[in-house]
Amino acid sequence: MILLIMQMKVPAEKRLELSQAITGLLGPIRTAEGCLRCDFFHSIEDEQFLCLLEEWDNRKNLEKHMDSNFFRVLRGAMHLLEKPCEIISYRSLQRTGIEEICHPVMSKCIEPCNHEER
Repeated sequence: MILLIMQMKVPAEKRLELSQAITGLLGPIRTAEGCLRCDFFHSIEDEQFLCLLEEWDNRKNLEKHMDSNFFRVLRGAMHLLEKPCEIISYRSLQRTGIEEICHPVMSKCIEPCNHEER
């Protein structure tokens, strides 16, 4: 299992626009092959901080999602952000003997873009 966390800070005047764009993508993402969960949150302390949380069954399906039109639309919406979106992803804990190991899959920032792939 892979957990993908997208942390975003949006200017107050763009919050509704970005929230509507992301909310419109939740259904198609949730029904994508391998998607176990897709939820959208805002911070309790500051509603300008948003978080998209996705859970995927394996890396192949996550990569397929990240190459999808839905993810391109999401990247296009990043031009509304105050600063680049931070994406952090993790694999589930695996037991190896008495140790538990958490492997980061990737951690990167997505620069705001105008519907272009970078």
